Amino acid sequence: MFDHVKFGVSDYAAGKGFFLKALEPIGVAIASEGSPTYGVELSPPGKASLCLYQTDEKPAHLHLAFTAENRQQVDAFYRAALEAGGKDNVAPGLRPHYHANYYAAFVIGPDGHNIEVVCHQLEA
Repeated sequence: MFDHVKFGVSDYAAGKGFFLKALEPIGVAIASEGSPTYGVELSPPGKASLCLYQTDEKPAHLHLAFTAENRQQVDAFYRAALEAGGKDNVAPGLRPHYHANYYAAFVIGPDGHNIEVVCHQLEA
């Protein structure tokens, strides 16, 4: 669990657009926004936030994992992320090598970050 994660992106508009669309299925929306160099805070209501800002620095690739309430949200994230320009990294499915109910999907975002959405619940 995290309160917020903030990292730089090389193309603010592309990064913001990607994360807004890809994470919409799990309730993520703009919580606040400043100039591109200050950035945008994206969050579901009352939850931890993801903050992006424009930079020319070359950050190391990150692995960001977001919690889904159900497997349908994982599937919806995967479709939305690909539509938003993400690249497939692992399609939705069970990952029993983590644990029996670990259902996740992975995409590579515009800056090469590995973005995951995971549900730890039994299928409803």
